[in-house]
Amino acid sequence: MQINDTNKSKKVAIISCYFQHNFGSQLQAYATQKILDDWGIENETIRIDGILPEIKKAKYKYFRSKMFHLATIKDKSGHLKRIIQLKLNKDFSKDIDVRAKRFEGFAKSMFRLSKNYNSKLNLGNSNDFDAFLVGSDQLWLPSNIEADYYTLNFVPDDIPKIAFATSFGISNLPTKQALMAKRFLIRFQYLSTRETTGQKLIYDLINKIVPVVSDPTLLFTAEEWLSIQDKEPIIKEKYIFSYFLGNNPWQRELVTEIKEKTGYRIVQLPHLDEYIKSDESFADYKLYDVGPKEYLNLIRNAEIIFADSFHGTVFSILHKKNFFTFPRYSKNNTVSTNSRLNSILELLDLKEQFLKEKKTAVECLNMKIDYSKVHCDLEKFRNESKEYLRNALLQSGFSL
Repeated sequence: MQINDTNKSKKVAIISCYFQHNFGSQLQAYATQKILDDWGIENETIRIDGILPEIKKAKYKYFRSKMFHLATIKDKSGHLKRIIQLKLNKDFSKDIDVRAKRFEGFAKSMFRLSKNYNSKLNLGNSNDFDAFLVGSDQLWLPSNIEADYYTLNFVPDDIPKIAFATSFGISNLPTKQALMAKRFLIRFQYLSTRETTGQKLIYDLINKIVPVVSDPTLLFTAEEWLSIQDKEPIIKEKYIFSYFLGNNPWQRELVTEIKEKTGYRIVQLPHLDEYIKSDESFADYKLYDVGPKEYLNLIRNAEIIFADSFHGTVFSILHKKNFFTFPRYSKNNTVSTNSRLNSILELLDLKEQFLKEKKTAVECLNMKIDYSKVHCDLEKFRNESKEYLRNALLQSGFSL
């Protein structure tokens, strides 16, 4: 029961990327809302519609400044191919529309959204919220720092600002964004990050030691995630779930070899981040009519999972799956987001599952995971992360 000095109950504003057509983005945003709901903390996720034009303008300006930066150009070239394919290929465009509707449906039905604010300044001056919580995911990437939304710079000094498992995505910030980060980080009353690289970045920038906490999706067990998905398997036969965002042929070759050894079918969600022509003939099942709920079902019922995704890795661990994670970027790529994979796998002593070079199908099939130890470590990490968030809320004037 909440105790307040005024008639108005205290409310948290959640700043998250709930609107992104990305499984991990929507599920971590939902998990952030859910943990506050479970604790009886009134909250709303800030509706992005009115603020999005500001964000897009700033990000466009940032990427335009990087037009001669080779690593950024290479990273974004796949997105450009996907845009071109959407314009030229009507069947592909229809498939992507089907997927988009699943994401939009999830956002509409699963989030308690605020009223519309027509600017960041309007939101900051609204007096509608007693604390602002910026969620997990890569919300402090350089482009997002430039967009200046997830930084909470628009929130008045006297309103508590909480960062829960917020990620920089990369290991080092460019000089300009590092200077900007110094200014916004010191304004947070409660800081935590999702990766050890983020912890080091914050210490280097503002000389403050902050905790590494779990991604919000890890705050709940596999059994608890059952509440938002169908119990019946989408695919009725044994299968390998291939969840790749990057274009790395050797990774798909290994999946094919595993298929040959096991007889399992390959299930894939193609062209998630870029259009990859070879994926047109890679899988036995190419699925588009899949949103976050269906995504969880596909992970839960897979025999083996291959992914180059952080949340693909996270949900594989939650569901005690035989899984293998791949790096999406080369080791020295300045835009690499591999650090988040390193961090969670090292924490849970699962480094062997991170395949940085090709293994044989037999080697992979002989690898076993001791999930009793993994989940013991995970439960400890989960409880510590909940305690951090609970204390931040209590100290911000909320009753739990």
